[in-house]
Amino acid sequence: MTKTVTFNSLRRLKDSLPSGSMQVIADKVGLDVETVRNYFGGQNFKNGGGCGVHIEAGPDGGLVTLDDTTIYEIAEKLAKE
Repeated sequence: MTKTVTFNSLRRLKDSLPSGSMQVIADKVGLDVETVRNYFGGQNFKNGGGCGVHIEAGPDGGLVTLDDTTIYEIAEKLAKE
């Protein structure tokens, strides 16, 4: 399932996560922690991979299309806890 959000809202979600959440998400989805960081706008492709995030210029930091919302949904749950 795809989802489109603004880049700034994706970063706000990342910033609202408790400490250690990137590793928790990585463990849940079976990815390297750097790949999860790249999902939220990181740029470490030497140690992490791409993860189906497509960014295009636009208002509020641009638009981000997420090919798979699993990481996003886990992050939302962790931010609410």
